[in-house]
Amino acid sequence: MAQGIPEGITFFAIPAWLAMNGKTPMEIGSFVAVIGIPWSFKIIIAPIMDRYTILAMGRKRPWVILGQLGLILSFLSFIFIKDPLNNLSGLMIAGFFISFFGAFQDVATDGMAIDVVPENEQARANGIMWGSKTVGIALSLMIGTTLINTVGFSMAIASLSVAVSLIMLVPLFFRERPGEKILPWTKGEASSEAKANQLDNWKQIVKNIFKVIPLRGSVVMGIAVLIIGLMFGLMDTILPIFTIQELGWTNTTYSEIYATSTIIGGFLGLFIGGALVDFFGKRRMASIYLIFLIIAIISFAFLPQFWKNDILIYLFIIFYNTVYTFLNIAIFAICMKLCWKTIAATHFTLFMALCNLGRAWGAGLVGPMKENMNWSQIYITIAIIPFVMLLLIQFINFIKHQKSIDRFVLEEKNVSLVN
Repeated sequence: MAQGIPEGITFFAIPAWLAMNGKTPMEIGSFVAVIGIPWSFKIIIAPIMDRYTILAMGRKRPWVILGQLGLILSFLSFIFIKDPLNNLSGLMIAGFFISFFGAFQDVATDGMAIDVVPENEQARANGIMWGSKTVGIALSLMIGTTLINTVGFSMAIASLSVAVSLIMLVPLFFRERPGEKILPWTKGEASSEAKANQLDNWKQIVKNIFKVIPLRGSVVMGIAVLIIGLMFGLMDTILPIFTIQELGWTNTTYSEIYATSTIIGGFLGLFIGGALVDFFGKRRMASIYLIFLIIAIISFAFLPQFWKNDILIYLFIIFYNTVYTFLNIAIFAICMKLCWKTIAATHFTLFMALCNLGRAWGAGLVGPMKENMNWSQIYITIAIIPFVMLLLIQFINFIKHQKSIDRFVLEEKNVSLVN
């Protein structure tokens, strides 16, 4: 839920507010591109989290708490931005820091999930994680937009620090594993499992990274998530521009419809998204979701005569967000399956950083695309992206990938025995 709050306000509510106030697609796309950059920094943050921690408090919990503290301060910083509508530089800087600490928190949470969730529960855990995140996005978008239109922009964003502060009580009072410390000065000790998974030198972390990244499964999935990130960035940035500036919606209408569709997708993801992946398989369900997206986006592109029909737009946004949620659950499950536990935060974050790099790239392409294409051509171009990912994921062999990781683990044990 806490991961969804910064995304909802920065990627959706603020762009809708900018569109409502007449900012150009180039300006809005530039803002979204800038706030997307820190999500690519996750690959720098992750190895630090794998290497350092207060182990007696857990491998990742201290980092989660630190990330949320940074988010609180970042939200409060909006109070000091004067005339944000005409100060895009200041808006970008503050948004950049919200994204940075949002990404920081995201790395720690995902690393902790890979660490403590049994493999046979990971798909369902992904459903819960992604579902609750989308609910957080929806509530942040809807409440944030309402506050922007009532109490003013800066105060509305700053007030979200209260929500993050309340959510921070969860990592403050719940342990990763039994017997660990709640806070550095309380009683407790590091668990044997945490000690076994913790790497204590940079050489080993770097060595393991360079062992697992060249595996075919890692390479193919890395390219696939980079490509699908392009679609996410394009759609996230285009929808508020298209509905508000082309169709004449208000930012409130857009926020309500987008938030409602996100909540629907989130709740479905919570209860059945992970179960479907568990039952039918990760790659099969990802492929089905990608096919649904291709059909939906292409169909929408060829029906411009119906774009003034609000019901069609509502249905399209609801369908897109639902399939988007389910696809992300499947993508997360695939990425977790490919991860090596000793460098879980780094390995998983590499995939997510590539996806977010693609998202920032996609957002940055919105301005040039809108200047050179009509809306139908833009949507047709977007539909090509999930088709490319669909082809790529067919080349991932989970069994062969896991055998390679098992071989690396055995080699490490043999080296330890010899030493």
